[in-house]
Parts: sequence; C-alpha cells; structure tokens
Amino acid sequence: MPDITKADVVIVGAGNAGLCAALAAAEGGASVVVLEKAPEHLRGGNTFFTGGLFRFAYNGWEEIQQLISLSQTERDGVDVGSYPAATYYDDIMRVTEGLADPELIDLVVHQSFPAMRWMRGQGVPWVLAYGRQAFKDNGKLRFWGGLIVEAVGGGKGLSDRLFELAARAGVTVRYQSKATDLLVGDDGAVHGVTYREPGGKRTIHCRAVVLACGGFEANPEMRARYLGPGWELAKVRGTRYNTGDGIRMALDAGAQPYGNWSGCHAVAWDLNAPPFGDRKIADLYQKHSYPFGLIVNIEGARFVDEGADFRNYTYAKYGREILKQPQRVAFQLFDQKTLHLLRDEYRIPQVSKVESPTIEGLAKGLGVDPQGLVRTVQGFNDAIQPGEFHPTVLDGKHTQGITPPKSNWALPLDTPPYVGFAVTCGITFTFGGLRVDAKAQVLDTEDTPLPGLYAAGELLGGLFYSNYPGGSGLMAGSVFGKIAGESAAAAAKTVAPAAGKNPR
Repeated sequence: MPDITKADVVIVGAGNAGLCAALAAAEGGASVVVLEKAPEHLRGGNTFFTGGLFRFAYNGWEEIQQLISLSQTERDGVDVGSYPAATYYDDIMRVTEGLADPELIDLVVHQSFPAMRWMRGQGVPWVLAYGRQAFKDNGKLRFWGGLIVEAVGGGKGLSDRLFELAARAGVTVRYQSKATDLLVGDDGAVHGVTYREPGGKRTIHCRAVVLACGGFEANPEMRARYLGPGWELAKVRGTRYNTGDGIRMALDAGAQPYGNWSGCHAVAWDLNAPPFGDRKIADLYQKHSYPFGLIVNIEGARFVDEGADFRNYTYAKYGREILKQPQRVAFQLFDQKTLHLLRDEYRIPQVSKVESPTIEGLAKGLGVDPQGLVRTVQGFNDAIQPGEFHPTVLDGKHTQGITPPKSNWALPLDTPPYVGFAVTCGITFTFGGLRVDAKAQVLDTEDTPLPGLYAAGELLGGLFYSNYPGGSGLMAGSVFGKIAGESAAAAAKTVAPAAGKNPR
C-alpha cells in the first residue's frame, strides 16, 4: 500500500463507531483515512462479535416502517409496541444507578432514531429481531424490553456492510496500522497520528482525528489495574485488538479520564470458549436465557436474582458476579417447561451442556456439589409463590423466604430431564474512558475542548456505570460516531491544510 502522509480526517479504529464517523466525515466533504490495527481478515473490532441489535427510541409502526419495509400480512403477525424517549432515558439511568452523564445520555436517546434513519439512508439494512427479542403470544409475535431491531447478518453483516459503504464513499482503510501517538502542535491542537505498520513507523498529518478504537478489555494488565484482581483471568468476548491504545494516547495529550474505570460490560459466556472471540461462533457463546431457570455455583448455591429484570437489563453485570464465584464458573439450569424458550445460542454444537433425569445426576455431570444442589432446588421450589408465568412481561411470579429471591418468572425446577449449561465470565467492553462534549470533541482536565480531537464508541466515558441496557452500546457508537465524523469534517474546513500527500 502506498504511503499516505495527509488527510483531512483520520479515524483510529474500524468498528461500528469508527466507520460511522468515516461515513459522516466523507459525507461532509472530508478526505478520510481509517487506521485499523487488525489485519484485513480480522477486521471489524467488537462490532463483528455482536448480535447487531440497536436500542433506539421509537413511537410505533410509523417509525419502524421508515427502517424496515413489511407487508400488511407481516405487520398483522407482530406487535412492536413503542419505546418512548423518556422510557429509554429512564432505563439507562435506572440500570446505571443514576450515575450516567445526563447530557450524554440525552444525546444518545434523542439522536438514536435519527441515527438509525441516517444509517438506513447510507445503506445499512435492518430487520426485526425475531429470534432474540420476541415471543409468541395469542397468535402474535410480541417484542419486549425496548429492543426490537438488528442489522441484517448480525454483527458480521453490519461490519461487512459498513466497510462496503466506506469504500463506496472513498474512505481509505489501512490495515495492520497501529496508532501509537497523537501529533500535538505548539498551539495545543492535534495535527496527526503516528502509527506502526509492517513496513515500519509512519506519520499521517491531518486536520482532525477521531479516536474510535475501543476500550482496554483485551489488555489483561489494564483490566487488573482498573477493574481489580482476577479480571486478568476473564475471557474476552470480542477482538484481541482493543488494548486501550486510543485512551492512552489521548490521556498523554492531556485528555480528561472520565466514567466508571472500575466497571465493564461482562456476561455469562460458555466455559469452554476460547480466550478471545471466535469469528465463526461470534456472540453465540453467550448464554442469556437465565431468567427462565436457575444459576448456581460449584457448591450448588444461587448467588443472583435471575428474574430481577428482563435479561436486557441484567446480563451486562451478571458476568462480574460469575467471576466472583469459586473457580470463576457458574451453571444455568432448566427443565422441560422452559427449554423451548431458550435463545438460539443454547443450540449450537459448541456448548458446554449436561442433561440428566435427576438433579443429582445433573450435578455430577456438571461438577457441582450434589447435596448442595439438591438443597438449593428443594428450597427454591418450596419458596415459589402462586401466580401466572408470562415470559414477555415482568410477571411478578416470585419466591419468598429465600436469599437471593427470584423476582419474576419463578417456576419450580421439577420436570425432567434437566439440562445444565456451564458458563464463565466473558468481558465485552470497559466503561472508563474519555470525556467528550455534545460535538464529540475530547475535553481536557479543565473541561476545555482539545482542538482537532474527537472520540466515539467504547472509549467514551460517562455513558455506562456498572451496567447498561442491551443494544445501547452499538447505538451510542453510531450516534457519537456520526457526530464525531460531522464535527471533524466541519473542523477540517476551518483548519490550515496539513503537510504531506493527499490520500486521493
């Protein structure tokens, strides 16, 4: 690949946020170069490993029809409901215990549908998330939890399509190009990036830089330093290339650290999954139907309320609870009453699964203490209160007199054969990062914008604390990616030209 020394805008990272930034900057008339640390065959960042679901505010069919064309017959068979902006905002604030930055969250919420519509206009196709977010009820598929749309082809489909659109827009992507330093002039403005590629060290001068290269979840040293002891042992759900490079470069340039540095998104992940994401299996190592069963540790003891809320609002924090258990392992248990409700990821060949006609046999097969598990199941079954089980709502069918309780969907585990799945902690992304303003411009420690520096995606701080609502990570990446690209392109028009050759 020929050397490139000049561009209007340089994007660091080629996941959803980075490519949205690239498309928006190109749309704004800027010449754009994307530096991607991974080789081309491993491109896509964490986006590739997601299910491609996006959480956005909408007011019924009229707005969904702007994203997805459905026939009247198809419409008659589903109920999408609505998800008002106020509910979206409240959901984020509720699960983050009110700690999320109100201004940033307000921006995500109110720009979510416009960003979805913009992506559709760019050429990203959407589909209703039938397989993950809908249950059959009275002859209709009803969607639940405010999360109803996914990219066609999931995370891989989204990633591939964004790369196609970027190429069509004239964006240059340089693979195996690891950004190492920001070029900061005497005026305090960012004027370029130093990066390393197989041919050696290179420098590209520009008028604005957008950092969109993820958090530090694939860096065991930073995980142990910021998240705490034991986190270096967690499996990584996604790319091995998110090692905190962008955060470090920005901090070295005077950026303000912001957000929940000791927090992260971590889920129940198959016990025998590889150390990093598998591009063939992608997100199917996750195990997220636990609200309809029990979760126990190797002693046979429960340790979380499986029915505290819809899985959308608990799965991102329960991985952390699994990491705290002996040997960092847990087991999700189901019987024949709810087996049909399990998501597709429970049916892949690469699953750590045991089936038995007895609780004792299930325990022995999983490596759980048999006596402990029998006591737990008996105590749980005896604690269940009357009520009607309904998987699409918080049904209030709960336990009483046991700790932890189960607040919803409490059914006795009493219909063999019993099935158990072995899981561990899989970390998705970290919550600590950089502080930005409403233009996605990075702020310094005195809350002053750093000229020429913008950020988007998982390296933003202040959005999520301890937990997050499913689908809001990709959505925030698109919202701030679009804003960062627009802002960078606008800034490029007012900054003196950078030295070097134009990439076009």
